Amino acid sequence: MIGILVLVCFSSPLQTPGYKGSNDCGKSEEEMRSCVRYKCGLLSTIQDVLRQRPGWVEVKDDGEWDFNWCDVGWLRENFDHFYMEEHVRINHFRNHYELTRKNLMVKNLKRYKKNLERDFGHIEASKCDFFPCTFALPSEYHLFVEEFKRSPGSTWIMKPVAKSQGKGIFLFRKLKDIMDWKKDGTRSEEQKDAAQVENYVAQRYIENPYLINGNKLDEKYNFIYVLNIANHTIFIQSILFCMFEKLYTCFARFSSTRFSLSSINDKYMHLTNVAVQKTAPDYDPEKGCKWQIQYLRRYLTAKHGREMVETLFKEMDNIFVRSLQSVQKVIINDKHCFELYGYDILLDQNLKSWLIEVNASPSHTPSSQEDYEMKCRLLEDTLNVVDMEGRLTGKEKRVGGYDLMWNDGPVYREDVTLETFGSSSFTANTHLGCVNDREKQLRRLLKPFPCQKKM
Repeated sequence: MIGILVLVCFSSPLQTPGYKGSNDCGKSEEEMRSCVRYKCGLLSTIQDVLRQRPGWVEVKDDGEWDFNWCDVGWLRENFDHFYMEEHVRINHFRNHYELTRKNLMVKNLKRYKKNLERDFGHIEASKCDFFPCTFALPSEYHLFVEEFKRSPGSTWIMKPVAKSQGKGIFLFRKLKDIMDWKKDGTRSEEQKDAAQVENYVAQRYIENPYLINGNKLDEKYNFIYVLNIANHTIFIQSILFCMFEKLYTCFARFSSTRFSLSSINDKYMHLTNVAVQKTAPDYDPEKGCKWQIQYLRRYLTAKHGREMVETLFKEMDNIFVRSLQSVQKVIINDKHCFELYGYDILLDQNLKSWLIEVNASPSHTPSSQEDYEMKCRLLEDTLNVVDMEGRLTGKEKRVGGYDLMWNDGPVYREDVTLETFGSSSFTANTHLGCVNDREKQLRRLLKPFPCQKKM
């Protein structure tokens, strides 16, 4: 599974209005303009990154803030009761769930695909054939039954629409398995917990996943950064794929048990979520169940050739852009908001990419020191792109590990040729799995913080 994080903002890309600072920073007027008052409701890596940010001051309780990194629960309870000034930023859109609830994601993708076919024809609509056949239950139960009967014996997977980390998920091949799941006497404790979720999705299971050493993998693109979803500006975190030696922000996750369709009840075989795999009896916390994405790209290139792998990564770019376009008209346009989305993508044996789900609150809790350092870099770059300090010019195509891939239209790599430019699959300004000297690039790009002297 590939995971990617997407950060979405409605302000003009890389051009954030200056913030006002505050008198309670206890500094001069010039220094106040460089003081960012922040509020953070999470006790994870983001808290450490914010505390170490020069010129940023934490506020408690009801203190006024310029920047708020909150959880979705706080957003749901408080967003509509706040007046936010021009400069204020918050890390969620009001209805981010249009992309992150499994049923709504599929609903929006289906509508978007249907509109493409109506307006541009079947070929254009076929570019959205990257999500498995999915039905929202119970509302689409009868449609699901019709499709189920067309392919008897095939495997399906049931997922609660609003849960994560593999909770409540199970595979089935018979309709009676769904009925059994609803009965108290035949459900596991985990399935009983899932029963509290009224809505869920039934999705055709990818029965031919790409295997490495017999184990299923998916790719976790934990970081795409999207600015200005109204104009559709997208930054993708290429360090997910391509940073230094052993650091990764995007990674491939493996199951700990060799894959087989003979047993559909083994969650360690079929679910690659780290939250699931780390409970396996033979899980090694030092070794983990991840590969750096650049290792995966090298492996695939050696086995299948550069051209095929280039096509694969272009298809992933297409997934990011199309999925965001599918919610472009339904996400509430608010210039104060940005979002860090996590994409889970599965590869099959034909090297086809499948979008499995998108997460609104990808975990920043580290599993190791290496993981902690990687996530710190990711979050630092996220703050660099949000640019509360006003250090960017607005013309940047790369900020740290982030690449600008869409700015009210595709952004092309500098090495793109006219032949590639005219092709149906554009060469986006992404460098997934490639070398990126992040620190050198940031030193050249960013002005020093107002409270720092230039070295």
